[in-house]
Amino acid sequence: MPEPLSPAELLRLDREHVWHPYGPMPGRAEPLLVESASGVRLRLARAAHGQDELIDGMSSWWSAVHGYNHPVLNEAARGQLDRMSHVMFGGLTHEPAVRLAAKLVEITPEPLRHVFLADSGSVSVEVAVKMCLQYWRSAGRPGKQRLLTWRGGYHGDTWQPMSVCDPEGGMHELWQGALPRQVFADAPPAGYDAAYADHLRALIARHAGELAAVIVEPVVQGAGGMRFHSPAYLRVLREACDAHDVLLVFDEIATGFGRTGTLFASEHASVSPDVLCLGKALTGGYLTMAATLCTSGVADGISRGEVPVLAHGPTFMGNPLASAVACASVDLLLGQDWQGEVKRVEAGLGEGLAETARLPGVRDVRVLGAIGVVQLDREVDMAAATEAAVREGVWLRPFRDLIYTMPPYVTNDEDLARICRAVRAAASAGA
Repeated sequence: MPEPLSPAELLRLDREHVWHPYGPMPGRAEPLLVESASGVRLRLARAAHGQDELIDGMSSWWSAVHGYNHPVLNEAARGQLDRMSHVMFGGLTHEPAVRLAAKLVEITPEPLRHVFLADSGSVSVEVAVKMCLQYWRSAGRPGKQRLLTWRGGYHGDTWQPMSVCDPEGGMHELWQGALPRQVFADAPPAGYDAAYADHLRALIARHAGELAAVIVEPVVQGAGGMRFHSPAYLRVLREACDAHDVLLVFDEIATGFGRTGTLFASEHASVSPDVLCLGKALTGGYLTMAATLCTSGVADGISRGEVPVLAHGPTFMGNPLASAVACASVDLLLGQDWQGEVKRVEAGLGEGLAETARLPGVRDVRVLGAIGVVQLDREVDMAAATEAAVREGVWLRPFRDLIYTMPPYVTNDEDLARICRAVRAAASAGA
């Protein structure tokens, strides 16, 4: 084993060599150095603002729903390591991936029947888009190449996903003119609006001849703005897509596995898509893995085409280690009263964040499932807001005009109250 490096040396090397997400190189702010994690707590190698450990209010970007260092998931990883950590998926298969695919088909809405295992959420969206484009090409309609979505969305940072992120308010405005030109509806209102439903129907009808698919985040738009909308719009999309020969894709990378209070957000509307993207919480935050599911109609359509294969195959597709942990994570979730736990978190966030609405500079406070959002009337002072949360012993990651939390489901009531205090402190400091 190499000699351990001091915190100071690690941070020096980090600044010199490591490019962190959504940041410049070198970084302008020194990151906090995490030494270990257990339960809902991150232990710091060097104390920050008087705190040597922080409650994670972010579930590590919404993935660590069971918290950290969970004995069940640890055992699943150790057991699989003793058998094999990886084997290529081309021409070979193995029990963890087969079990996982069967489990995902069992728990997702009918008629999703087929599973393509990817290695990140963004790649699962790339695969979904490729499925839709190839489906129509195989059907002899290659002109159906565009995608329709609504503004305010976020689907990842690779090429096709960037093209369906919000074209003005999102992170990818830089690439306008280079990205494929997609069709954008207005952002969905929070409540049901008949005029907006007509707007969706009219837009799909007008562009039906060129649309391969509609792709949206159901019920909750994530990194595009943490906005909630009426589930009824999903039924409008399903009916309009069926009426005009357009495929429907739901991106549930952020909302899947219970985050909104139902196992999948589309269940709020009792609607099933033609293609479904999953990720983030799939492995409980242990390893990177995602999945794209589709109906037999989509799979058969591709397989009957002039190129009867889906030409996509990540090196780590179906990774046995990630598959084994994913199986254990799904079983762990479904083997307990996850719905009761999410409702408990929802109640704690609702009560704890209510008074935040009275703070100067706060435009809106909203809670759904294990998601709590405070929206300011201006851009967040990220440094000040983050420092305020850390002083309260909580890790949050504000962005744009938002201070939000998506805590692990295992967060107890006392820690939820502390997270809410940290959100209030961050809102006061960041406004």
